[in-house]
Amino acid sequence: QVRLVESGGGLVQAGGSLRRSCAASGTIFRDNAMAWYRQAPGKQRDLVARITSVGSTNYADSVKGRFTISRDNAKNTVYLQMNGLKPEDTAVYYCNSIDYWSGFPSWGQGTQVTVSS
Repeated sequence: QVRLVESGGGLVQAGGSLRRSCAASGTIFRDNAMAWYRQAPGKQRDLVARITSVGSTNYADSVKGRFTISRDNAKNTVYLQMNGLKPEDTAVYYCNSIDYWSGFPSWGQGTQVTVSS
């Protein structure tokens, strides 16, 4: 029932920026913690950034100071602003939601982000 639709992936040069969006439906968005994960070939899926229902955030050490997660509850959308991109940021990025009431996780479709040097 929960649907997470991602947009904003693509190819960017090192040092550039991308803005990812993830629009949610079928859930009480404002109650849910939202997150972005990424997975590079041969590696596990790792947390990139997380934002709680009240706006508290945390980030992977590798992206601190460069990435910003935010949410717009009126639009049922979570964002990931990625600045100062590096080739090592290349991965498939996934939007994630944990339903506050059920504990059920939902995932976006995954979108490739490729950073060229």
